[in-house]
Amino acid sequence: MSGRGDWRRVSKGERCPICERPDWCLVAGPEGALTAAICARIESPKRAGQAGWLHVLRDDGPTWAPWRAGLRRAVKMAEPTPERPAVADVAATAARWSAEHPDGLERFARSLGLSADSLRRLGVGYLPKRRAWGFPMRDAAGAVVGIRLRLAGGRKLSVKGGKEGLFVPVDLAEGGRLLITEGPTDCAALLDLGFAAVGRPSCSGGVPHLLDLARRLRPEEIIIMADGDGPGQRGAADLARRLVAFAVVRVITPPDTIKDARAWLQCGGTHADVQERIDATEPTRLKIATRKKGKAWTRKT
Repeated sequence: MSGRGDWRRVSKGERCPICERPDWCLVAGPEGALTAAICARIESPKRAGQAGWLHVLRDDGPTWAPWRAGLRRAVKMAEPTPERPAVADVAATAARWSAEHPDGLERFARSLGLSADSLRRLGVGYLPKRRAWGFPMRDAAGAVVGIRLRLAGGRKLSVKGGKEGLFVPVDLAEGGRLLITEGPTDCAALLDLGFAAVGRPSCSGGVPHLLDLARRLRPEEIIIMADGDGPGQRGAADLARRLVAFAVVRVITPPDTIKDARAWLQCGGTHADVQERIDATEPTRLKIATRKKGKAWTRKT
């Protein structure tokens, strides 16, 4: 049993009470009766340095604040060190290398079946010391919060000290139609096809950032392009239910035998093909459960 003033990382067995995720965040207080949390994803009026935002879950007055004792140490846990620079600095270094070596970015883009322009819009850059390409992950405001690394051979890692975020092009505009894909290369494929798009970090990740992005951009329509497998479909359906409060939402899937957006592009898919898929898909309906005279009713809106 943890002590009342001990700060500790969340885990699968003890998730963040604010964002309900099992990583990055910190909590204090006894298990089952937490007194405070520092959430790395959901904001509060109190910023806790690089660690995130402080959320007080219990405070019975000036004599009750056991979580305060280790707050400075908790914030220190997430601060960059000389050996581990801030992820925004790492992303800037990677992008600078690519700007100085455009031929390298062109070759990398061709290996993925994408254009170098779409990768530049996503801020993709190379890190020679790591021998890896870096894809910045951003929050809804556009700040770099993490970096996804792609090593030779396709192996994927993340830079230590970063957080989960979205793959967002620098020129994303408000309003209009927004497409959401899984991963950065699928996002780049849709950019190449002429759509405004962002990539989520996984088939179920990035939900808080996507909700914040929808609030900020106020798109008229949101299209979620899901992979055809079970996890991809479930993740897209869950996200659609959350986003339907902000815009008209449709969930589409590439044609049979085509895995994802990048594969669709490589198979000759065009803007018109994707548009046809969108036009043929009914919007997600919000289900509201009501109860009348002891019976459950479901109403679709």
